[in-house]
Amino acid sequence: MKPAIPVYDICSLSMGKDQQDLLIERLNHYLQNNYQKAIHQHGHSFYHLVLFTKGSGSHTLDFTKFSVQPYQVYFMIPGQVHNWHFSPDTDGYVIHFSETFFRSFLMHHDYLERFPFFSGDSKDQVLTVPLPAREEVKALFEKLVAEMETPQFDMIRVLMLQLFLLIERTSVREKKKAIPQQKLLVLRNFQQLINKHYRTIKLPKEYAELLYITPNHLNALCQDLLGKTAGELIRERILLEAKRMLTNADLTVTQIAYELNFQDNSYFNRFFKKYAGITPDDFRKSLNN
Repeated sequence: MKPAIPVYDICSLSMGKDQQDLLIERLNHYLQNNYQKAIHQHGHSFYHLVLFTKGSGSHTLDFTKFSVQPYQVYFMIPGQVHNWHFSPDTDGYVIHFSETFFRSFLMHHDYLERFPFFSGDSKDQVLTVPLPAREEVKALFEKLVAEMETPQFDMIRVLMLQLFLLIERTSVREKKKAIPQQKLLVLRNFQQLINKHYRTIKLPKEYAELLYITPNHLNALCQDLLGKTAGELIRERILLEAKRMLTNADLTVTQIAYELNFQDNSYFNRFFKKYAGITPDDFRKSLNN
C-alpha cells in the first residue's frame, strides 16, 4: 500500500539542528535540503510561511494551485496540505514556527487568528507584497535571519509580529470596506467555530445558537460579506477536510466517512461527488496524476 501522506515537524526539516519551535532560513538553502520532500503532497504540524524574492514555478495549497511570483508571500497553518515545484533559481525566505511559540508571549492565545492569512482559507493565504512595502518586508526577513545566528527569542517574536502586522496593513486585499467591525467579528467567530466543530456540528442553526444570534441573521451576514450561505461555508470546510484525509492512502473511504460523522459510506460518496464533482476514489486517483 502507498504510504500515508507525511506530516513533518520542524525537527524533521532542520537537518540535524535541534529546532523544535522555530526555523528561519534563506529559501535557497532550505530547498537544497528539503526539495525532494516538498514536491510530494505533505502536511506540517507547524505554521509555515515563505516570501519569494525571485524564481518561478508553482505551489499547491489545500488543492488550490498558485504560480510563484517575486514578492509573493504565502502562509500555512498546521494541518493544511501542500506541495511545490520551483525553478532552480528560486530564492527568498522561509519561516517555520510551532503552535506554542507565541503562547507564553501573548496574553490572547488566539491572537494569530485575527490575521486573515492564518485563517486556513487558501484564497486569503497567498498575497503579493506591493512595491512600496517590499524593501521594508525584505528588511524584516533579513533581521530575522540575522537574529537566528545567536537567537534571542523574544526579539524574534517581536520582529515576526511586526512582519505580520506590516503584511496585513499593506498586502491583504481589502474586501471589507465600510463594514462594521461587529459584523466582521461575528463572521470570524463563526469561521473559527466551524474549524473546531465541523465534524460534529453540521447545521447553521446550531452555530447560530453558539453565537447567540438567529439563523436568519447568520445567513444574511454570510451572504452580505462573502456571497455564500452559512450552510455553504460549513460544507466547504467538511469537503476540504475530506480531501485532506483522502491524501492519506492508509485511510479507506469508509473510515473517512466515519471520521467525518457521515451516516454511512454511500451518503459520504454522494456528498463528495455533489460538491467536488467527482467521487472520493476518483479524487484520490487524481492525486497521482
